[in-house]
Amino acid sequence: MKNIPRLVIAATQSGAGKTTIVTGLLAALRQRGLSVQSFKAGPDYIDPGYHALASGQPAHNLDSWLTPKEILPEILAAEAEHADIAIVEGVMGLYDGGRQGISSTAEIAKIIKAPVLLVIDAKSMGASAAAIAKGFRDYDPSVKLAGVILNRLGSDTHEAMIREAMAGIDMPVYGALRRNDGLRMPERHLGLVPVEENKERELIGRMGEAVAGQLDLDRLLELARSAEPLAIEESSLPGAGAYSCRIGVAKDEAFSFYYPASLKVLARLGAEIVPFSPLHDEKLPAVDGLFIGGGFPEMFAGQLAANAAMRQAVWQAAQNDMPILAECGGYMYLMDSLQDFAGVSHPMGGVFAGQAVMTEKLQMVGYVEAELQKDSLLGKAGTKLKGHEFHFSKEREPIQQDKAPFIFRKLRNNSQYPAGQQVKNVLGSYLHLHFAGCPDAAENFVRQCAAYKKKRGQISGEV
Repeated sequence: MKNIPRLVIAATQSGAGKTTIVTGLLAALRQRGLSVQSFKAGPDYIDPGYHALASGQPAHNLDSWLTPKEILPEILAAEAEHADIAIVEGVMGLYDGGRQGISSTAEIAKIIKAPVLLVIDAKSMGASAAAIAKGFRDYDPSVKLAGVILNRLGSDTHEAMIREAMAGIDMPVYGALRRNDGLRMPERHLGLVPVEENKERELIGRMGEAVAGQLDLDRLLELARSAEPLAIEESSLPGAGAYSCRIGVAKDEAFSFYYPASLKVLARLGAEIVPFSPLHDEKLPAVDGLFIGGGFPEMFAGQLAANAAMRQAVWQAAQNDMPILAECGGYMYLMDSLQDFAGVSHPMGGVFAGQAVMTEKLQMVGYVEAELQKDSLLGKAGTKLKGHEFHFSKEREPIQQDKAPFIFRKLRNNSQYPAGQQVKNVLGSYLHLHFAGCPDAAENFVRQCAAYKKKRGQISGEV
């Protein structure tokens, strides 16, 4: 049993301001001298970047589709073991998630047995805010909805009106924030602009000051400490492996979508994680495999194209049979070319045939089950993996089923379609994975990198 002070910050819907409030809360608690560990419900990569800036610690995801729900308490306990408090930001509205509520904030809160505070955007609303809060509380009484945070209030009178209505339904108010456009985070097609590109670091400090002055931090901490002890099962995550290899992970402004706990699985299996930059580096580090994750290559297409030395190095590594895993943005980078939003085509890695084309319409967002159609660096044909897709780009030429390494099945409607490409020992698709949810695939990847290292040593005569 673990006593971990913890709290879930949920909302009525996307856009209610929970990311701003959570980021400010992390900053405010850190300013008090507390060690704070943050988490994000669902598969999002961008919000955790702002968490990390505010808390000074890598943020982690809690997702009951990407990983078995049974290991979520284990992930929480492992990452928050030395923290004074764990703060979990919800996803969308409290009860929104995948099919049948999979990985909704409500489901995550119940799994980790945490009290919930509901953020309500009270702009242009009075006593109706209490009706909304009551509905959310009554919808599922097994969710420990402990109170509300009122956001975007216009005046003291506005606040008093809603507080009176909340008192009438016995709903505690843990804070009331005024409208402040100065705290607005910049957005674009996939949501917030990633931390790697947002240079306005002073924004985090302003968020912390706003939250410290308008939320009742003492009551909030007391609520977090009231969370019941959490039962932790014997670890099901991979232990120390016998493999020895170095895996280059693309990390820069263009490629930043990685789950820290997922990379830790590779490290526990014996892989040394070696960051490199397709944007800024001219050559690859000495590695035995590559992992090129998602991000925003479309926003840096010209710069990626101009770095011909790196594109050639990656292409040569692929020709040499190096194991390379490419997810979403990494997949786009390894295609022949990328057409940006302006319609300009830029040469890319040339490992995979075809062109990635940016579109004005979201092409896919949601959870998928991916079945391997042929043996690959993630496992044998027939292996099923749980992941998610989120992209505005598409392949100009449709993937042919007999050549695709994957068949994807959408969780929401069960539709199926061929996906991805495989060339030599390179596997790419729009699939995002969390290796804590597919440890066998992680082990297969690390094993192949270790085998490549051994083969390369034999060829070169290295010991």
